[in-house]
Amino acid sequence: MDYTSLLLLGLAGLGIISSNSTVTIAMVALLLVRLLGLNQAFPWLEKYGLTVGIIILLIGVMSPVASGRISLHTVGQAFLHWKSLTAIGIGILVAYLGGRGAALIGSQPTIVAGLLIGTVIGVAVFKGVPVGPLIAAGILSLIIGRV
Repeated sequence: MDYTSLLLLGLAGLGIISSNSTVTIAMVALLLVRLLGLNQAFPWLEKYGLTVGIIILLIGVMSPVASGRISLHTVGQAFLHWKSLTAIGIGILVAYLGGRGAALIGSQPTIVAGLLIGTVIGVAVFKGVPVGPLIAAGILSLIIGRV
C-alpha cells in the first residue's frame, strides 16, 4: 500500500474515532477509487467535484423553500429583522470569501494540502462541517494578499 492510500486510511480512521461519518465516507470512497484502479476518475473529481458538492449543498439548503416549509412571506420577513439582515450580510461575506478561496486554490494548489488537513481535523475532532476549505482559503487569501 502506498503513502497516499495510508493517508486516506488514516483520515478515515480519524473519522471513525470522532464518529464523523462524512469524513469516513469521503475518505473510504477516495480510497476505493484508488484501490480499484479507477484513477481516470480523479481528474473529473478534481475538476467538477467541488461544483457537484456545492450544487448538492444548495439543494439541501433550499429544500425547505422548495417544499413550502419556508414560505415566500417568511423570506420577505428576512429583510425586516436585524438578525436576518445580519445573516444576509454574513452570507454575502462568506460567498465572497468562498469565491476568493476557489481562486486561490486554483492559482496556488500547494496550499490545498494544508487546507484539507485543517478541514478534516476540524470536522473530525471539533465536529465541524466540511465546507471549510473554500472559506479557509478565502480568509488565507485576505491574509497573504493573493487571489
